[in-house]
Amino acid sequence: MERRSLVFQIFIHICALLLAIIVLAPILWLFVMSISSTGDLTAKPLHWWPEETDFSRYKLLLATASNSAGAAFISALLNSLQVAGMATLAAVAVAIPAAWAVSRTPAVTWSLYVVIATYMLPPVALAVPLYMGLAALGLLNSVFGLAMVYLTILAPFTTWLLKSGLDNIPREIESAAMMDGARLDQVLRIITLPLAAPVMATAALFAFLLAWDEFFYALLFTSDQRAKTLTVAIADLAGGRVSDYGLIATAGVLAALPPVVIGLVMQRALISGLTGGGVKG
Repeated sequence: MERRSLVFQIFIHICALLLAIIVLAPILWLFVMSISSTGDLTAKPLHWWPEETDFSRYKLLLATASNSAGAAFISALLNSLQVAGMATLAAVAVAIPAAWAVSRTPAVTWSLYVVIATYMLPPVALAVPLYMGLAALGLLNSVFGLAMVYLTILAPFTTWLLKSGLDNIPREIESAAMMDGARLDQVLRIITLPLAAPVMATAALFAFLLAWDEFFYALLFTSDQRAKTLTVAIADLAGGRVSDYGLIATAGVLAALPPVVIGLVMQRALISGLTGGGVKG
């Protein structure tokens, strides 16, 4: 029995190692590309590690001189942080009461599924009405306008995630608090939301990642550095006749850092939120 357990543990560790290699290998190669010279990237056979490391592209993209590639990249980085941050906060604010209402009133659960069904529509089908709406409000090429568009994408998804977490919180706890004289807002603020904090953090993180990586609407509704996001800025780097793949890789590495940092900071809440839905409270 112990031998079988040892073999099983070795098998689990091997599977975990293979999964880590599959996940991390593209990221490692992206970093290698970012510090490789053009000659190393075009050499045949391919150089898996550059003969000389070159960090000049990082200096280029982080430069703050006006009208430089670095200024455009940093502006896009700040725009992405603003858009993703505003859209995430708004989505969580909308999702909390909506998820609680759907979780505590099963008769209206169908409304959530109807809203989620809109994800079946291709984004291009909504592009024209969204464009006309933003144009009428004067919010084209605006960070706030793009955040409003992202809110329409994130709110149903965030509500669905929060509902799954609120379903695991016993209603008897809320009923007991109300019998003791607590108002509904007090029940939510003191009891329900603290218990649902891990799921809220998980929903917020996934909402932020969705907004951070969105490209289609950002490409359609932005035109210059006032609102252009990172995904569009990286695409612009590949838009010339001759593309510097090392520069594109460098932009990818820098663009991945904020979500990675946020994920590491929220790691405990993320794991708790992801596993909380698998055990009935």
